[in-house]
Amino acid sequence: MSPDNAASTQGSPERRYEPRFPYYAGLEIEWGSAILRAHVREISGDGMFIEMEHPLWIGATFQARLALSPPLTLHCVVRRVEPGRGIGASVKTAEPEGDLRLKALIHSLSTR
Repeated sequence: MSPDNAASTQGSPERRYEPRFPYYAGLEIEWGSAILRAHVREISGDGMFIEMEHPLWIGATFQARLALSPPLTLHCVVRRVEPGRGIGASVKTAEPEGDLRLKALIHSLSTR
């Protein structure tokens, strides 16, 4: 591992407040006028790890649609970057019912 990679993955203290669960789903990222395709690898009630070939930078904000039926819209902020792998992002639901849907998803993953 190069020093740059070590700093980006190990340099900051753990800040998760909720447990993350393995979850693989498609994600459509709306970033400016661009639509980027990515995949969620882990998810929690307040964040997720997103696999993407060309990660955004720390602090970048974007809206994403998680591939559920119907899609769940999330407001996201990049908190961590793993070069060549993806990003850790904090999330907030965009719709009032989105909180309930996200909590239901997390609950279903926690009971597997």
